[in-house]
Parts: sequence; structure tokens; C-alpha cells
Amino acid sequence: MRNVDIVILDLFLPQEFFVDACAGLAVPVLEKLLARAKPALLSSEISSTGTLEEWLCRTFGIARQMDEPIAPITLMADGMQPATCYWLRADPVYLQMQRTQLSLHPDVPLNADEAAQLCASLNTHFAAEGLRFFSPHPQRWYLQMESVPNIVTHSLAQVAGRNVQSHLPTGQDALRWHKVFNEVQMLFFEHAVNQAREARDDLPINSIWLWGGGKAVEHLARPYTKVCGDSFLAGAFAQAAGIPYQISSGDLTRCVDDEGDVLIVWEGLRRPLQQGDLYAWRDSVQCLEQSYIAPLWKALRNGRIKQLSLNVLNAGVTQRFVLTRSAVWKPWRLSKSLTRYALV
Repeated sequence: MRNVDIVILDLFLPQEFFVDACAGLAVPVLEKLLARAKPALLSSEISSTGTLEEWLCRTFGIARQMDEPIAPITLMADGMQPATCYWLRADPVYLQMQRTQLSLHPDVPLNADEAAQLCASLNTHFAAEGLRFFSPHPQRWYLQMESVPNIVTHSLAQVAGRNVQSHLPTGQDALRWHKVFNEVQMLFFEHAVNQAREARDDLPINSIWLWGGGKAVEHLARPYTKVCGDSFLAGAFAQAAGIPYQISSGDLTRCVDDEGDVLIVWEGLRRPLQQGDLYAWRDSVQCLEQSYIAPLWKALRNGRIKQLSLNVLNAGVTQRFVLTRSAVWKPWRLSKSLTRYALV
């Protein structure tokens, strides 16, 4: 094997609560790796917004455009073909009124029958506008259109836990899609599915989030021979590019046994952070240390890896740390507390 790129989401936190979040957290290998690695300047073609969606698009050779075409890529991973249509993700969400703003909660558990009923109502309501909704996965819905809307959207991850009003679509056709957004909320308000959910104390699905629009990408770059990790999105890109994808359950042995370059994407820190659960975030950092960083450090020391690059993606910030095998043997580069990498 030559090189391994590992992408970690939401590892560095804002300074105001990073110290408390990391108090007593023992991650010596991660701190050693960061101290001995060389910070690398990012190419202008790589993510500038700190989102996994943009990082993957640039890495797999998709040029910048109004929206990142995530929908047609994940649609194929969910078992459907995009053909020549334009697709948007239309994921089911729960909107919670908090004081004067609506806060978005993604990944609300629901079953396939509930998703099918809600999508059927959407299709009936919006049939005259030529909008067709599909739910091949209960938590990943899609909107099919023949024409291309002139809008720019924000990914679901960017909006989770935030005020939706400041993240609604922008662009020439934005007002039409704001209207769609409002109509969906009215349609779902007293829907039978939501009445049943609320009766058993489940969160209702009271809206959808539109994002990631585009048409099918004919040819993706193949910068790696294998993609590993726990990321559905990274797996979807691998499938679209014709690259083997392996779900990692903590054992990286098979991931790093090949001769080619490997990408590892780990999203284990994202959900606890979106839920505001810093205890779960701490547990996930420990999992990162033991299941990913320590084995990769060992593989680098043993010569099974030539170069290890750690890409840390946070909201609005992307940082890259490159560690060569020779740098491993530089103990004078003293480890620093993880809190030294807090976001300003």
C-alpha cells in the first residue's frame, strides 16, 4: 500500500466548549499523530466549506456547480437509476419551534410504510406541478423533475440543529421552493401518519429538506482502489465510481492490506454532536482512537503504509495533516492536547 486518506467529521470543536468536552479524554495516539504530521495546504479544488459532500465531489472529480449533485449519486446506491432527469434529495425531517426560530432535526426514525404513505400524499398534492417523490429508503427521499431549477441549497448536515429560515434555497427560483416548503408543512400537519406517530409519542415528520440537486454524473474519477468506513455517502461515491467499498466495523486489517491507495471516511462523531450529546461524542472520540487511529499508526510504523493523511472536516473549516513514515520517528515533536486544535 502507498497512501491512506482518512476523513473525520466534527473532531475539532469551537473553543468555548472544547476544553470541557475533552476533559480527561485520553487519546495519546491521535495527539501524537497530529503533533508529528505536517499541516498541508488544501488545493483550491478541495472543500472550502468543510462539508463531506463538497470534499467528496472535488476528490472524485466533480467540478464546482450551483449545487453538489448528491441526489443522483445516492439514488443509485438506494437502488434506483437517475436516467436523464434532475433529482433533489427530499429527506423527511422534524422541525421544532424554539423561541423565534425553526430548528431542524434529521434522521428521525420511521418505517418504509410511513415513508410510502407520506410520499403518496406529496405526489397527489404536487402532481400538477410535475413533481414526483420517491422513498427507496425510509430516511432518504428523492424528488424527480424534468427541468433544472435555478436554486442553491444547503446540505442536511449543514442545517441539522440550526435555524432553517437562514438556510432555505437561494437563487432565481427560490420563492417557488419556499412555497413548496410551506405547503409540505401544511400537508403533513394533520396527516394520519403523524397523528399515529404522535399518539405513540414519536416525533412527527412535519417537513422535508430539499438539497443536493443535480443530474447523473457520467464519469467519476477513481483516486483510490478501495473506500472503507461507516459512511453511506462515501460508499455511494465509491459505487458510482466503480470502486470497492467495505463497511468497517473497527478492524482495519483488510482495508490496509491492498497495494493501492485507500480512503477511509468515518462519521461516528457527527450524530452525537448534532444531538448535543457531548458524552456520546467523547465515547466516539475514544472509538476513533482505538479502532482507527491506533491501527493506522501501527501500520505506518510497520511500513504497510507509506503516507497517512488525516482530513478533519468541521462546519466551514477543512484541515489536512500529512504524516510520512519518517515523521513517525521524530519524538521531539511533542504531543499537544487535543484542545489546542479548537476552532476559533
